[in-house]
Amino acid sequence: MIILQSNAMGSALPTILLYAAIFFILFFFFLRPQRQKGKEQEKFRDELTKGSEVVTASGIIGRINKIEGDIVHLQIDQKTFLRVVRGAISKEMTDGLKKENGESK
Repeated sequence: MIILQSNAMGSALPTILLYAAIFFILFFFFLRPQRQKGKEQEKFRDELTKGSEVVTASGIIGRINKIEGDIVHLQIDQKTFLRVVRGAISKEMTDGLKKENGESK
C-alpha cells in the first residue's frame, strides 16, 4: 500500500509540470503582450497635445482643442466641439488614421 502511494505522488509531478508549462505559454503569448499594449495606450493618452488629430474608440475623428485634466475638447468641425474623457481616445485607431493619410508616426 505504501508503494502505491509513492507511485501516485510520482505521477502528480508531470501533471504539475504540464500546468506550469501551460501557464507560462499563456503568460508569454497572451497576457504579456496585452499588458504591453495597455502600457503603450496609457503612454499615448498621457502624451496627447493640443492640435493633434485623434480618433475616439467610437470612431469620431477630431482635433484636440483643449485638455482639462481628464477631459479633452475635440473640434469636429469649424463650430462643432465635443467633450470626451481622455480614456476614450484610441491609440490603435489614431495610428490607423495616420497610416491611411500617409503620415509618419
